[in-house]
Amino acid sequence: MTSTNTTSSSADVLFQPFQIKSLALKNRVVMAPMTRSFSPDGVPGENVAAYYRRRAEGEVGLILSEGTVIDRPSARNEGKIPFFHGDAPLAGWKPVIDGVHAAGGKMGPQIWHVGAVAHPFADWTPPAPPESPSGLVAPGNARGQAMSEEDIADAVAAFARAAADAKRLGFDTLEIHGAHGYLIDQFFWSGTNERTDRYGGATIAQRSRFAGEVVKAIRQAVGPDFPIILRVSQWKQQDYAARLAPTPDAMTDWLLPLVEAGIDILHCSQRRFWEPEFAEIDGANGLNFAGWAKKLTGATTISVGSVGLSGDFMAAFAGETSTPVGLDNLVERMQRGEFDLIAVGRALLSDPLWLTKVRMGHREHLKEFTAAAMAELVM
Repeated sequence: MTSTNTTSSSADVLFQPFQIKSLALKNRVVMAPMTRSFSPDGVPGENVAAYYRRRAEGEVGLILSEGTVIDRPSARNEGKIPFFHGDAPLAGWKPVIDGVHAAGGKMGPQIWHVGAVAHPFADWTPPAPPESPSGLVAPGNARGQAMSEEDIADAVAAFARAAADAKRLGFDTLEIHGAHGYLIDQFFWSGTNERTDRYGGATIAQRSRFAGEVVKAIRQAVGPDFPIILRVSQWKQQDYAARLAPTPDAMTDWLLPLVEAGIDILHCSQRRFWEPEFAEIDGANGLNFAGWAKKLTGATTISVGSVGLSGDFMAAFAGETSTPVGLDNLVERMQRGEFDLIAVGRALLSDPLWLTKVRMGHREHLKEFTAAAMAELVM
């Protein structure tokens, strides 16, 4: 991962068009969703619209928004995270998608509920107690309250309403956040789902019932041709070493029913995209998470994790700076079809022209990433 010799010609695979259902992309690069907290009262303003339009102007094929929350009282954990419900917030999102389209880009909102997770830095209290499958934020760590079946039904309905609004506003796709230890992932994880009703169980397939209901409700809300993305991860912010699926068979049991329920694209989050998912099976150069997910389910997959930078995302919270690195490993994996799309996070957060520079072979102009970039909307 330390090569710095990627040229414009060797990166051509990144610039091949891609289409799935109604979503036609001019290249294979996705802007990863990254929480920004620049929406006072949950309403994105002109600065947020300009931020996303700038990435579309920088040639990004598909932009996924920061996490934007459903209509549940404790769905967010910080006061400036945007809503995806209510008249004012939805009116604020309309200029965002219109601006991206005007710049030639495509975009989907990431639809989110944080569950029991508190913000790591903000001292902010939601208007209702945090809710989660079993009132646990991590194994043995209580926070908030367990959801009733009525709460679960209301959350499913709120996800579906947000999806319908995304399509109505003109977004090209949407992503369900089912990763990183947030609400949907808390249902997946045995460490935070101790339920004894139909939403719990000893197997990952049983604990995926809530996610499956969310997917089916969203599919019904948006129709058959609107692509639905699901972001998933093995690791949690509560436990970097957690694994929902320790074997390929377990991964099939987890992901294939969700694809069959209506997911078109699996966005497979790793802290480092080049690491093999099952090294014990296929060695140090084996398929990554997205590669295995594609192999096992047949779905389109997005890979993500420290693309183009020397350090991973969590290190940024500790103030570490990441420097640009080459893309040879990424290019090789995409050329052999391991996964279909690649999501880029911090490199695009700090440099809206990152992809243009990659296409032109101007590696010497790529910027390092510093934690300070998370405190502003870089234009």
